[in-house]
Amino acid sequence: MAAGIDLTLDCTDAQLLAVFWKTALGYVDEPPPAPFRTRAEWFASFDLPEDDSVDDGAWLCDPDGVGPRLCILKVLEPKTAKNRLHIDVRVPGHGSSDERWARIEAESERLVRAGGTVLEKFDGHHVMMADPEGNEFCVAAAAAV
Repeated sequence: MAAGIDLTLDCTDAQLLAVFWKTALGYVDEPPPAPFRTRAEWFASFDLPEDDSVDDGAWLCDPDGVGPRLCILKVLEPKTAKNRLHIDVRVPGHGSSDERWARIEAESERLVRAGGTVLEKFDGHHVMMADPEGNEFCVAAAAAV
């Protein structure tokens, strides 16, 4: 059996990034683990410094249970270099290359409206973008099925 994974993003504003990535991926807030009724209740169960807040993190999941969980955690240090690992947001890969490229461009434009930035376009193939805190990701077509 393959191991499951979570993806974790370090950031300075977890709630800002949570809104962006929920928009980008169609993810939702992950419910707190049992037996806790709220994330605040779960968070309070840890012996953390007083200045730590439940709002310093966000936990997102794919509502269909297919994609990996996304953990977004506040850290003190700012982003200083290019990501060594990044997310690829995939649009449907069916149709002609022009149709796929139109979907890639439409998705990148939607994500710009959500707070993302286009870094570079590789015409006909993918768009390199950054989320509101500068974490790089790409918008590309999925494999045609």
